Amino acid sequence: MVTHRSDPSATVRALRGAAPYVRLYKGKVFVIKAGGAVFSDPVGTHSLIQQIGILHNLGIKVVLVHGGGPQLDQMQRSLGIEPRMVKGRRVTDARSIDVTTMVLNGLLNTRILAICRQLGVDAIGISGVDAGLIRARRRPPVDVDGESVDYGFVGDVLAVDPSVITRQLEAGLMPVVSPLSADDDGCVLNINADTVAARLGAALGAEKLILCTGAPGILEDVRDPGSLVSYTDLGGLKRLEAAGSFADGMLPKATAIEGAIRGGVRRVHVISYKAADSVLAEVFTNEGTGTLIVEDIGALTPAEQNPAGMGP
Repeated sequence: MVTHRSDPSATVRALRGAAPYVRLYKGKVFVIKAGGAVFSDPVGTHSLIQQIGILHNLGIKVVLVHGGGPQLDQMQRSLGIEPRMVKGRRVTDARSIDVTTMVLNGLLNTRILAICRQLGVDAIGISGVDAGLIRARRRPPVDVDGESVDYGFVGDVLAVDPSVITRQLEAGLMPVVSPLSADDDGCVLNINADTVAARLGAALGAEKLILCTGAPGILEDVRDPGSLVSYTDLGGLKRLEAAGSFADGMLPKATAIEGAIRGGVRRVHVISYKAADSVLAEVFTNEGTGTLIVEDIGALTPAEQNPAGMGP
């Protein structure tokens, strides 16, 4: 005989609070980018995919773009290749591009799909090479702080064919995208995953681009986790960069964020994959967990500018 029951009121309140957001975002496109660091942690990976699966099952059209930096570093070193980064971007020589292809298109993409299957998410793995999703060219040598740097087999995006993704979304599938592409001569190229996510978001007219990082969000002082910026706009982003608030890893993200917003993505979020349920909290509450970036702060609702004092 059952003599007591747990109080369901907290669950009911959570559902009521989330309902306006579900109505708002159902049928919209979210592009979520997760760096390779989260996939080094089985528990964190499971949690992230579980949250993304909830969005997918609520009718939000989710595209997941993954990186793979730590896994690439580990594999390169095991083969006697020392990784090289310049201003947060990876240099990819002839030996490294083969390793990159194995790790991103093989190891990581397949592992993510396996977890999606475990959690009942109908996912499909692709890369920029597939069906001409991303057209790219090899990046020419560039000047970095007075030094000419050849990034090797690294690509710059020329164009994105969103129909490759939209056909999958319309079929009820969740694309899991590896950030590799090729030039018109069939040469495989490595592309920064933040860049790929931003260009996909713009091409798809995404409602949100969510960047999952190891940091709590954008910090005014990279040494102080308490200096989290709750929200800012493109002007504020430029001021933070000029003030030296961005470490090397954040520099490509800042460029990607600006490109996404100027390309038509309405909101970009930088959150930590380490925070519990950070994706769901960022989407379904005004408070969120990280940093929200928009084109102009003036377009934010009063609730977004003062989340502590207002409901959804």
